[in-house]
Amino acid sequence: MDKPFRKILVVKMRFHGDMLLTTPVISTLKQNYPDAKIDVLLYQDTMPILSENPEINALYGIKNKKAGAMEKISNFIQLVKTLRANQYDLIVNLTDQWIVALLVRMLNVPVRISQDYSHRQSSFWRNSFTAMAPLQGANVVESNLSVLAPLGISSNVARTTMSYNPSCWERVRSELDKAGVGERYVVIQPTARQIFKCWNNEKFSQVVDALHDRGYEVVLTSGPGQDDLACVDAIAQGCQTHPVTALAGKVTFPELGALIDHADLFIGVDSAPGHIAAAVDTPLICLFGATDHNFWRPWSNNMIQFWAGDYRAMPPREQRDRNEMYLSVIPASDVIAAVDKLLPSGRVSSVADTPS
Repeated sequence: MDKPFRKILVVKMRFHGDMLLTTPVISTLKQNYPDAKIDVLLYQDTMPILSENPEINALYGIKNKKAGAMEKISNFIQLVKTLRANQYDLIVNLTDQWIVALLVRMLNVPVRISQDYSHRQSSFWRNSFTAMAPLQGANVVESNLSVLAPLGISSNVARTTMSYNPSCWERVRSELDKAGVGERYVVIQPTARQIFKCWNNEKFSQVVDALHDRGYEVVLTSGPGQDDLACVDAIAQGCQTHPVTALAGKVTFPELGALIDHADLFIGVDSAPGHIAAAVDTPLICLFGATDHNFWRPWSNNMIQFWAGDYRAMPPREQRDRNEMYLSVIPASDVIAAVDKLLPSGRVSSVADTPS
């Protein structure tokens, strides 16, 4: 399909990490259609993670399930008016919510491509798009890029992007200075939205102590929720020397990007900050439990990944207990050994353990 698109709308309505994983699609579109203005439709509360991406012309937020019915209807109607006025000539859909089909039909866009979801095979859904692309690829980045197949694009940009303004780093560096953190520091984000993605607090404390023994400051980060802050506090209380917790729950996503970008190492679980570390090319250690650790792994060549399935059998998705801490089988000693491999003072400077 050889067409010089000028106005493109990318649709993706998922969580923060998922939004960061759409950036290869955005970069590929920008590379192949450099004069195009690329907008993104996403959930309102995930807008900050893409807010400073220079390849995006505009972000449009849709209310998620937390909003009331009338609020969501009003928001949807206003979005339709605004997006229709933009007169797009291409829609790229990366989400499977049924309402997207209705939205697409109301925008009157000539070229509308979507990933071909097995559970969205109704004639209403399929006829809402001009082309459907089968999902392909062993990793979510590859799967996302596969949506562009109908366009006949010959070159893809297979990298994720986390953008931040220099002022973000200036503020973060100022806060680090206040906390007495020098140039050599490690960022740990131990929290996730669900317990089955979390690791034991006491094991994180052991890792923090090991990092302090190796001469590194440790900065603990988290979301602003009370459970997240309580987790960070419990880990800090379990350490021989307290890590820095002053930034926990107090940084924006671009500021978190700046903090991780300047760190020597990032350690975390299956959540958005791990994907941020991959996007800014900071060495990282990530811990996965009963999720698809190959498909959802951060897109990095400078990573050591631990999967609980290497220590005990993991249940299939339909039998997963969301209240079980599957990662608890991963020993702290193994993570500490990985620290020694990845830190500059360790035995090995990097580990090529992910897709090239």
